[in-house]
Amino acid sequence: MKRILIGLIVAAVLAAGGWFGFNLYVQHRATAEVEAAFEQIRSGGGKASHGKVAFELATRTLTIENINVEPAQPELADVKIAKVTAVGIRQPDEAHFSADSIEVSGVEVAFTYTDRAKLKANYKIPQITARDFSGPTRAASAPLSGSIIDMYRFMLAQYATVSASSIVAPTVAANIDAGTGNAGSGDFVYSGLAVQNVNRGKIETAKTDRITYSLDVTQPGKPAKMTGELSGLAAYDFDASAVTAALDPQGSSDDGFHRIYRRISANSSAVTMAPGVRVQIDNVAIDDIAIRPSKFRPAEIMALMPADGSIPTPAQSRDMFEKVAEFFEGFQIGKAEIGKQTVETPQGTGKLSAVKYDQDKIALEGLEMPMPQGQLKMERFALKSFSAANLMRWAASLRTPGQPPSPDQMLGLFRVLEGAEIKGVVSPYKNTRQLVTIDTISLNWGQLVGSIPSKANLVVKMVTPTDPANPAQRPLIMAGVDKLAIDLDLGAAWTESSGAFALAPATINLGNLAKAQARFALANVPRGLFTTTDPMEAMSEMAQVETGTLELSLRDSGIVDLIVAQFSRMQNVSRDAARSAITEMIRAQGEKVTAANLDAKAAVDALAGFVETSGQTLTIKLTPLGKVPVLQLVDALNSEPIVALAQFRIEASTGL
Repeated sequence: MKRILIGLIVAAVLAAGGWFGFNLYVQHRATAEVEAAFEQIRSGGGKASHGKVAFELATRTLTIENINVEPAQPELADVKIAKVTAVGIRQPDEAHFSADSIEVSGVEVAFTYTDRAKLKANYKIPQITARDFSGPTRAASAPLSGSIIDMYRFMLAQYATVSASSIVAPTVAANIDAGTGNAGSGDFVYSGLAVQNVNRGKIETAKTDRITYSLDVTQPGKPAKMTGELSGLAAYDFDASAVTAALDPQGSSDDGFHRIYRRISANSSAVTMAPGVRVQIDNVAIDDIAIRPSKFRPAEIMALMPADGSIPTPAQSRDMFEKVAEFFEGFQIGKAEIGKQTVETPQGTGKLSAVKYDQDKIALEGLEMPMPQGQLKMERFALKSFSAANLMRWAASLRTPGQPPSPDQMLGLFRVLEGAEIKGVVSPYKNTRQLVTIDTISLNWGQLVGSIPSKANLVVKMVTPTDPANPAQRPLIMAGVDKLAIDLDLGAAWTESSGAFALAPATINLGNLAKAQARFALANVPRGLFTTTDPMEAMSEMAQVETGTLELSLRDSGIVDLIVAQFSRMQNVSRDAARSAITEMIRAQGEKVTAANLDAKAAVDALAGFVETSGQTLTIKLTPLGKVPVLQLVDALNSEPIVALAQFRIEASTGL
């Protein structure tokens, strides 16, 4: 029995010795592995050191203290870490490891960017916790290039090799130093940063509870600060693969769009700028952000910027605008919405209910803005088929040193969008107490031939006060008309196959005064009339255009009585006498016309009858008797209008 007991004691001692010996061996090996990783950094010309390394076999816990890394590439960050503790370490192969959790404390990151402008950034992160982490045992070698784009590509490549169920950092503090006297310096504090389900270059969600910041926005001789707070910032379903392809220095031939974010959103944002300006935004959401690697080339844009910070030459500017245009062609947003916005200024408070973007339409809704004359309100303002790429190209076309933009350059604006709409406007009218109200102003165009639309439509529905300062409106005011209700619908289109141009219908309704409608046609309109910007060539093309049928109708809703009342006051006669006098004047003038064109008698009689009886509709139709070139008709109207009318069959009538 005694021998058995002694044997057990000896076995226990040997086991304990073996355990501790093996534990020491494992710790030695762990230290060697850590040292090998640090040696990789040193071999690249950088500096790397660490303090105590410990490994506990029972829980497979690795601890490294006092890490200090200074890469050889200045664009990479210097990193200091007080302590790293990895629990549940496993190594499925020589190149990879995993851990149940990793705790990193006392992190300091210093970043210096010196390409074109000197910028320093320092980050302090008290604690980072990662769960279910997996990644490479050693990082890949950093690129030798000093390009910031290469650094981003390198970091994305590293990020694509790791996975984790969560990464949490309760607080991140950042200080940005843009240099003395330069705007952009400031402090940022991120609270509650949490990343969920990181998987080889993809992230399910990344959120932060709050970001507060203070920025120097100083201009020469004008020191100023901007402070702000952003809450609930979140990004969903990020995929780095398309971004990595776009940053490839060899370029990418991938011409398809790839989504990089399903959604980016924020709950609220507030910015305060001196003196007394504060901007509040309730919420922001951007959906389906995608890029096209073959077009999304930020490195090419940066390469065009002068390295010495000088102002770009006109040629450099044009190249830069073109590259930015291509950049926008490579960037796509499904839809976006910015919620209620409030801007407080010393002059008053402005409000905007929403800014919305859907594919290629931009809309501002619910605008309220203080003006010196009163408050401006607008229900909606929208731009249709907006193209940021075409906007950049149009802006580039205007940059001709020492020369004003040509007409053709200005017409290039039609390629930027295809229409605009304003609804529900109430605005003060000059310095009066009266208001201009706009129900709708809608302008659409399309079918561009060269730089000019060959199809357009304008709709206007509004009410405007009459202006006592306008001599043309004084008769209206004297007749007691203090407002004009305008209802305009104007449509025009050119058909290339037939060469026909039609203005049909053009309708204007002047409230309780009159309603006029016109239909107008031109024939043999050549394509060159839309493509040329040379005045002489335009006249040559215009010489081919022929006049078509013209139809006019005028519905009297008070305009005749207004004219009669004004004539009555001017001649100091009764209204009946004034009406009779106007009718006789029409018939007397008409005799001169009917002597040369008997068809004109019908028009004269119809016009006289229109004045004699209020509330009628006057209709006149002019049909060419043969080919009537437009230019010849214009000349004839200026010199011999009676001869010009003789080229048309005239039909006229009145009716209630």
